Amino acid sequence: MRARREPLRPALTPPGLTRADLTARLRLLLALSRPPVFVLLAVYAVLGLTGTGHGEDRLLLARVLLPVAAFLVFSVAVNDLADEHVDRVNLPGDPSRPLAGGMGEGRGQGRGLRWQLTIAAAVAGVMALASAASLGWGPALTVATGLVVSAAYSLPPVRLSARGAVASLVLPACYVAVPYLVGRLAAPPTARSGGDGLLLAGLYVGFIGRILLKDFRDVLGDALFGKRTFLLRHGRVWTCRFSAVCWTAGAVLLLAGAPHRTGTLVGVTAVHLAVTLWLLHGIARDDHPRREALRISAAAIVGRGLLLALLAHESMPAVHWPGWAQSGMLLALTALTLVQAATMLRHGPRNRLALRVPTAEEAPLSPTPEPAAAATAAGSAAARP
Repeated sequence: MRARREPLRPALTPPGLTRADLTARLRLLLALSRPPVFVLLAVYAVLGLTGTGHGEDRLLLARVLLPVAAFLVFSVAVNDLADEHVDRVNLPGDPSRPLAGGMGEGRGQGRGLRWQLTIAAAVAGVMALASAASLGWGPALTVATGLVVSAAYSLPPVRLSARGAVASLVLPACYVAVPYLVGRLAAPPTARSGGDGLLLAGLYVGFIGRILLKDFRDVLGDALFGKRTFLLRHGRVWTCRFSAVCWTAGAVLLLAGAPHRTGTLVGVTAVHLAVTLWLLHGIARDDHPRREALRISAAAIVGRGLLLALLAHESMPAVHWPGWAQSGMLLALTALTLVQAATMLRHGPRNRLALRVPTAEEAPLSPTPEPAAAATAAGSAAARP
C-alpha cells in the first residue's frame, strides 16, 4: 500500500513556526527598515565613500551599508517603542509603525510585539557596532556615538524628541553624520579634498529643512502630548520660512563642498531649490490638509532628486563619462524628479499613503493649528476622562 505523501509546505518553515509567523516577522523587519529612509541614508553613505575615491568598490560599499542599515533598525525600533502613544494619534493604521499600525492588536499580541521590537533593537545595535568595528576605529566610534544619541533622542530621562527645536537639530545629526562618516572613514582617501566639511554641513542643514516639514504631519499628537515643536511654537508661516532658509543654505553649502562643481550642477541645484521654495510658499499660504500633505510629499521627492543628482555627478567622473554625457544624465534625473513631483501634486501617491490624507469632504476646514490654538486643543483633550 502506497504511503500517503506528506505536504511539503511545513518542511519549508522551522519547527513550531508557521508561514503566517514568518510573514509577520518579515513585515516587522520591513517596517523597521523604513525603505525610503534607508535609501536616503544609503545616499549619504555612498557620498562619503565616493569622497575617498573608493566608490567603485562594491564589497566595501556592502560593508559600509551593513552598519548603516543596522543603525537605522535600532533607531526605528527604539523610537517606535518610546512613541507608541504619540504614533497611535498621528499615524493610526500606518503599516510602517508596527505598534500603531495594528500588527500587535488582537489575541494579546501587543506585549509580544514589544518584546520583538526590544530584541530587534538589541540585535541591531550589536550588529551595527560589530560591522562598523570591522571597518576600523573611526566607523566604530561614529556608530557608537550615533547609537547613544539615538537612544537619548527617544528614551527617558533625556528624551530629546520632546525638547522642541533641539529635536530638529539632533535627529538630522544622527541620520546624516553617521552614514556619511562611516562611508568617509571606511577607507583612506586616495586624494585630499577640502570640501568634506562643507558637503557634510550642506547635507545636515538641508535635512533640518526637511525634518521641519514632518511636524505638519505630527501636529495633533505633538500638541496632545506636549511636544514643543517649532511648528507649535511659531506657526506654519515661520516654520516654512525657516525651512526655506535651511533648504537654501544647504544647497549653497552642497555646491561649495562639491569636489567637481560644474555649471550643469549649479543649474540643476538651482532648479531643485526653486521648486522647493515654491512648494514651501504654497504650504505657508494654504492650510488645507490634503494639499498640504501632497506639497510636503512633493518637496521630499525634490529633495531626494537633488541628492541623487549630486551622487551621480560625483560618481560619473570615476567611470570616465564624457562631459556631455554627465550633463545629459543630470538633466534627465532632474526632469524625472520634476515629473514625479508634478504627479504627486496632481494625482497623489500611487500606493496607499502611510498617513491617510483626509479628503476635502471629510476635512474641508482642518487647518494646522497655530501655537495658541494647538495648546488649547491639547489641554482640552488631556482633560477629558
